[in-house]
Amino acid sequence: MATPMTLQTEYKQFSDPVAQMDPAARRAEWFRYYSDKRIGQQWFQLHLLDGLEVQKVLEVGPNLGLVSALLANAGFTVTTMDMLPSQDPRPDIPQIQGELTAIDSARLTGHDAILCCETLEHLPWDQVQDILAKFHAAAPDYLIISVPYMGFQIDWRLYLNGVTGRSKFSFKKLNFLRRFKIDHSDPWGHKWEAGYRGHSLKALEGKISQSGWSIKRRDFTSPTRSVFYLLARK
Repeated sequence: MATPMTLQTEYKQFSDPVAQMDPAARRAEWFRYYSDKRIGQQWFQLHLLDGLEVQKVLEVGPNLGLVSALLANAGFTVTTMDMLPSQDPRPDIPQIQGELTAIDSARLTGHDAILCCETLEHLPWDQVQDILAKFHAAAPDYLIISVPYMGFQIDWRLYLNGVTGRSKFSFKKLNFLRRFKIDHSDPWGHKWEAGYRGHSLKALEGKISQSGWSIKRRDFTSPTRSVFYLLARK
């Protein structure tokens, strides 16, 4: 198993080109990553906070900072946490720099909610419960997580007007019979995805419960196929 320092070195080599881009290249990366496929999922992270008694939010794995910007504009007090220095150009959003499997829970305290979306699948499956327990020990009232979901699902969309038409269709089946294939050439790639054999929703929810959280809400997003959980401390 890779050590935290090895993971940090591999992640830095994988991600530094984005952090060091000139403004034009950074803008191009924004348009590439925050596509129409993903944008609803970014919004949904903010949506799950609606109506909660939350002001201070810790966002784990902020990437290029779109969700951070949404949170800040909605009036939340935002801190981010990542292995790399912040890639957000705004100085008013502080960042905790550290590796998630190695950082002490005491450094994550002081927040009403923690967001950790599309991050846990980058860690080995057997470390997920420890990370969830670490978030619990940091004592936020709420935790929002999301991971890719590849269980049985159908998504069909049709749009028509007087001059144009378009459709999208997606059908996922039988992944519960297959093992997830890890791409070992990508050190920061996915190590698992929910819905595959050995990584069922039931198994994931077992890890959630055993780490001290109760599920308040479960949602699925598409076309970025993910399962979201709003969790509260037991």
